[in-house]
Amino acid sequence: MRFDVITLFPELFEAPLKHGITRRAWDSGAMRLHLWQLRDYAEDAYRRVDDRPYGGGPGMVMLAEPLQRALDAVRAQRAEAVPAPLLHFSPAGRRLDQALVQQLAAGPGAVLLCGRYEGVDQRFLDAQVSCEISLGDFVLSGGELPALALLDAVARLMPGVLSEPSHQQDSFSDGLLEGAQYSRPEVWDGRAVPPVLLSGHHAEVARFKRERSLELTARRRPELIAAARAAGRLQAADERFLKSIGL
Repeated sequence: MRFDVITLFPELFEAPLKHGITRRAWDSGAMRLHLWQLRDYAEDAYRRVDDRPYGGGPGMVMLAEPLQRALDAVRAQRAEAVPAPLLHFSPAGRRLDQALVQQLAAGPGAVLLCGRYEGVDQRFLDAQVSCEISLGDFVLSGGELPALALLDAVARLMPGVLSEPSHQQDSFSDGLLEGAQYSRPEVWDGRAVPPVLLSGHHAEVARFKRERSLELTARRRPELIAAARAAGRLQAADERFLKSIGL
């Protein structure tokens, strides 16, 4: 799987290749990352990739022409019969979620466009971008941090990066939030680990964890419970538990 990143700050992508569990995805070759400095595709002496917006307004707009030259170079090197999708990070985009991460993890990779300044010339976006992605309802200085978040999320799903059950139990993998976790010591600051987790009774432990997941999701993200109901992912026992706690 290959990801190409078009960016003004390729140095920001060094850390995930060298640190943390997800670097296993890069070390093993399961994921490959190619960084493209956008200024290399500017044709003037100042390597300009932005200019003032038509119609006035604050900030600068990234120019379509160097972006197109950079994308052409990426496409030529990838040499794919079906071009990989071009993803652009924008507050106006689709919210990044686990379903999209899983979709990308099952594919050939993507080209990631990291915008800066006031935005990107809309004509380039209309002509070339497959999908716009947002991390949430806030504004960042550029697309590099969302790109890093996406790469980390995909890397976790690559074979050999995590133990298989680990990512299968992540929040959102089954549409719900993951419940609370506990470790040693059994009592900390006067707070004890729930006794059922020490019982060794696997069925009871599984039930406890499922119920904590349901309760947390219902209290903090009720729309996820509604979606799980609509998709038929809640069992009768789940519904009985939610009713018993008034949710």
